[in-house]
Amino acid sequence: MYNSILNTPVEFIKGIGPNRADVLKKDLGLFTYQDILSHYPFRYIDRTKYFKINEINFDSQYIQIIGRVISKKVVGEKRTKRIVAVFKDDTGLMELVWFQSLKWVEDNITVGVAYVAFGKPSLFNGTFSISHPEMELYHNKIAGRGNLTLQPVYNSTEKLKKFTLDSKGLQRIIAGLLDQVIPQVEENLPHYILSKYQLCDKKTALLNIHFPKNQQDLNAAERRLKFEELFFIQLQLLHNKQLRQLKFKGVKFDKVGEKVNRFYKEFLPFELTNAQKRVVKEIRIDTQRGVQMNRLVQGDVGSGKTAVALMSMLLANDNGYQACMMAPTEILARQHYASITELVTDDLVKVAILTGSTKKKDRTILHEQLESGEIDVLIGTHALIEDKVQFKNLGLVVIDEQHRFGVEQRARLWRKNTIPPHILVMTATPIPRTLAMTLYGDLDVSVIDELPAGRKPIETRHLFEGQRLRMFGFMKQEIAKGRQVYIVYPLIKESEKLDLLHLEAGVEQLSYQFPRPDYQISIVHGQMPNADKQFEMQQFIDGKSQIMVATTVIEVGVNVPNASVMVIENAERFGLSQLHQLRGRVGRGSDHSFCILMSGNKLSKEGKVRLETMVRTNNGFEISEIDLQLRGPGDITGTQQSGVLDLKLADLAKDQIILSEARNTVIELFETDPQLEKQEHSSLKAHLQKLERGISFDKIS
Repeated sequence: MYNSILNTPVEFIKGIGPNRADVLKKDLGLFTYQDILSHYPFRYIDRTKYFKINEINFDSQYIQIIGRVISKKVVGEKRTKRIVAVFKDDTGLMELVWFQSLKWVEDNITVGVAYVAFGKPSLFNGTFSISHPEMELYHNKIAGRGNLTLQPVYNSTEKLKKFTLDSKGLQRIIAGLLDQVIPQVEENLPHYILSKYQLCDKKTALLNIHFPKNQQDLNAAERRLKFEELFFIQLQLLHNKQLRQLKFKGVKFDKVGEKVNRFYKEFLPFELTNAQKRVVKEIRIDTQRGVQMNRLVQGDVGSGKTAVALMSMLLANDNGYQACMMAPTEILARQHYASITELVTDDLVKVAILTGSTKKKDRTILHEQLESGEIDVLIGTHALIEDKVQFKNLGLVVIDEQHRFGVEQRARLWRKNTIPPHILVMTATPIPRTLAMTLYGDLDVSVIDELPAGRKPIETRHLFEGQRLRMFGFMKQEIAKGRQVYIVYPLIKESEKLDLLHLEAGVEQLSYQFPRPDYQISIVHGQMPNADKQFEMQQFIDGKSQIMVATTVIEVGVNVPNASVMVIENAERFGLSQLHQLRGRVGRGSDHSFCILMSGNKLSKEGKVRLETMVRTNNGFEISEIDLQLRGPGDITGTQQSGVLDLKLADLAKDQIILSEARNTVIELFETDPQLEKQEHSSLKAHLQKLERGISFDKIS
């Protein structure tokens, strides 16, 4: 069995046993030999360099010094008892201090003897000292080699430290395990791939990631293991895509008929952008092939994804099929329903909406019309996946902001037709290319990278707290022109931990600056009942209130073309992606629109970068790349739970080239050997069969 020894439970490692194994499993999620060997160091201490005492400063990290112990004494009593040694080299003096293992220090550290002292210095009473240094007898040869050269440092926990499994303890365990298993570790990448990308073999990589002799060996090990990690993610994603294409036949949309043509010629109130036309064409080609389409359409806020989705649904209708569109919230579902019913009439296509608040009487009628085929397009929330919702002939499913739905929720829509419907996934959250290749690597990706004609760029300004009156004055100017304003807060009530201008205090301040009856203020936040939220939003949509004060509940789903100002309070507390989404709530009409980022005077380095980025650019894809570098992949689209992004070494923000190499390699591999029948691909086939729980390639037809 391929590398079966690596599946051995951790309790069988020498020196672990059941109690330590239990803590390793609970605290670090390490269950097998493989898990232990994949618990890579998070940094390395350079033991090849030696410092002089007069070179120590406040910024010094771990250092090693060659010197002589010139005195040693016991200081204090009971709890304060410690041993303090004076350590001297040719540039000065420092102290070495031990609070524990005092008997060992008394017996083994000898005055007058030369040592190499290693540790992290700190300043106490004007003198630098090292607490609990590692001590090694000095001899001439040691200065040339250091100790363990690049010493690995491992993540541990307080509980593990009680079991002597701190970084040093883990280092010993891993060293022993490597000695035991390295001879049996098998290569899991074909030789031609290693040769093409000049990657070291698996055994060498494992040895050098944990105990590198130099930086060059460490770099080679990291590159090899990052490639392997990304390669196997891509192998699984592209295999799933290939499997689905072979396994799931798709309905054919053979013709472009009356509904699409009439809509394009008579109903569409604007000219499609070239980007929209390109994406519609890609969908058209996909749906003709007789294979289930799985396409992701990503486009910036306001890029016209809804029009593309509607034309795709009309294409399904033209070919005798129904279509549905699922949104994550009722607000967003109703927004889509309003947008689509503004663009079409009942004589062209019958559109219906189904949400959690749809009345029972209306549901009964809707279910009947859906099963008879009278309804062409159904828009809704999670309510669409209920078993009671049955279509006559569902041919296309559009999923908006799909990262907010679970895999099982999406799959339940697939099962509403004998032949699985085509899937069109839409997101207004621009996704960095590297993240799209991993998170959505099994989908075909379309990008709408062009805004409709007439859309004016939103002007973004950053103001500090001291400029608040200036901001209020600007709001009054815009309201006087007949426009409306959003104000978004990160919190509803005051927090003891976060000194933020919260929504309740904000409303109080605004009520003073914008008194009734001259101004009306709507308030919307997540803790309000749905009916109250809908009422307040409708007041704003109808223009009966000039200011909407809200939490991020309005991030998606509110479309008020007359709103020209978005004020974001404590903007430094928001992520870039969220700031960009909020900004996209304005600029939806023909008026010049503004986004005002309010912040405190003290900004973190990251906070400053985020606000400067927002002021500098409106390009969502550029913003998403910077967001990835600042935050990492986990938070950008709420994908912490996806599993796909459980990366041990690779960094999607930094390893774009390695990811591209890995993906291209897998694409070429499946082109030349789609069922992995060649001998050199046997380990890859075994890996996939293990992941697919024993599905045999030979059974795919």
